Amino acid sequence: MTGCAVAGLMAVGITGCGSDSSGAGAGETPGVPTVKSERDLPELPLERYEFSDRDNARHTEAQARLTQQCMRDLGFDDFPLYPKEPNGRQSVTLTAVAVTSYPYGPLDLDAARRWGYGYDPKKSGAAGGRTEGRAMTDKEYEALYGFRRKPSGNGGCASAGGERLMAGVPDEARMWTYTSERSRRLDKAAAKDERVRDALGAWSRCMADKGVKRYKTPGDAFGDKAWGRKGRSDGNTTRTRRELATAVADVECKRELNTAGVWWVVRKEKQSADVAGHKDAYDAVRADQQRVRANVRRILGEK
Repeated sequence: MTGCAVAGLMAVGITGCGSDSSGAGAGETPGVPTVKSERDLPELPLERYEFSDRDNARHTEAQARLTQQCMRDLGFDDFPLYPKEPNGRQSVTLTAVAVTSYPYGPLDLDAARRWGYGYDPKKSGAAGGRTEGRAMTDKEYEALYGFRRKPSGNGGCASAGGERLMAGVPDEARMWTYTSERSRRLDKAAAKDERVRDALGAWSRCMADKGVKRYKTPGDAFGDKAWGRKGRSDGNTTRTRRELATAVADVECKRELNTAGVWWVVRKEKQSADVAGHKDAYDAVRADQQRVRANVRRILGEK
């Protein structure tokens, strides 16, 4: 996606939104994308130094193939590529469901009307994802996680093949954590920027005007304990009338004021400057990611 030019931008207006993000129309501020959904968010500079959803899916498939081969080497010839946990056993993986767009909060009005700050339980799933095959036997489970046999260190076949996936990567920790750590630091700086503070202040007043609680940030609204996540194993909300009304007002205010668009501009500025100031480190991260992508292609049998 193409980013918006922000050179020379000293102040950002937050009132009025045009019909698209391709340029400045009536009521728009030049250089600020009009954001009414996640699809309207242009790419940020640091996204180039992170694995994409497609990368993660391909990595998962490559790991699954290596795991399957390891299990077959141990004599489990029909071990499925994406097995389910054995009956009666709890999954070792954690449940992970994307329910909001960080740091802007929810941007989908239809989802807010139906699910509030929660999510459609039919779209939930285990981290790392797929369980399309049959359930494992207890012996397969024990071999997979190294509880009895240890074909590759202490992790069993679940960790087998890690060296192949990371071959040629000199600093795995840097590759996995450098960009995310820089991003967290930069987001803290962006949150202190006057333009973001003004945008969030206007959003907060808009929430109150719509008759719901006046939160300081979308993150505060999303994380309100009143939504009943605590004590639920799936992390979902209870979707009370108050929660739904709050989530709808949240999204409507962000659309009316283009809160996410203003916020995106400030994040882009901070990230662009950071990449320029730490070019060697970011280039090293990118090079390591390319090595992993090449390893995944080889494991998947691609040229």
